[in-house]
Amino acid sequence: MPTKMLQIPTADGQADAFAAFPDGGGRHPGVLMYADGFGIRPVLREMARELAGHGYYVLVPNLFYRHGPAPVIELPEYIGEEVRPAVFAQVMPLIEAHTPERVLSDADAYLRFLTTQPEVSAGPVAVTGYCIGGLLAMRTAAAHPGQVAAAAGFHGPVGADGPDLLSKLTAQVYLGHAEGDMSPEALGELNQALDAAGVSYTSEIYPGTIHGFTMSDTDAFNPAALQRHWDCLLPLLGRTLANG
Repeated sequence: MPTKMLQIPTADGQADAFAAFPDGGGRHPGVLMYADGFGIRPVLREMARELAGHGYYVLVPNLFYRHGPAPVIELPEYIGEEVRPAVFAQVMPLIEAHTPERVLSDADAYLRFLTTQPEVSAGPVAVTGYCIGGLLAMRTAAAHPGQVAAAAGFHGPVGADGPDLLSKLTAQVYLGHAEGDMSPEALGELNQALDAAGVSYTSEIYPGTIHGFTMSDTDAFNPAALQRHWDCLLPLLGRTLANG
């Protein structure tokens, strides 16, 4: 599986990024993958390679490039309960500094870069994200309705921006929520808002999961839920992208 480390020109400098794409040449539909708050690390690179193996060019930008190249903070190989508070104490200021204005400016740059790569085919792209990246995926899809055909978010605060954001979505949407993040009542309210906005979507809770369930380097990891995430994400991309 070919991979590259790349530099994406943005309004505020250069964002380092990881890309994975199928072997054998040719051009493939583009997918922008937003990492969780812990950023680009082996588990994210592995997930990007896994997705690329299904026929996609996957671009994973360093969300916090303004603070330095990835890894922006020093991460242990395994983010267990004993180290999580200290890691979160470093991550939260980076997330808080990543304002909606920065998110949208970066999204413009990421999509412009993704769609001009020689390995990426013409046509719409998809955006997927984990944790805070799920919200960034929704913001990106809402800001680029003609370009983003599919948006997915997993264990992310995807409803944080309220109905205004949802009303701008034209992408097909898939949302997989952690049971620890989302009550059935909150899910009902979110889904009602998606209905009211006319969004084509699936939005569901993964039973028995806690926040971060896709990430195999954390205590939250749930192997069955990770597999279910692939079983839902891949058909979404297959329906919406011209995967030649």
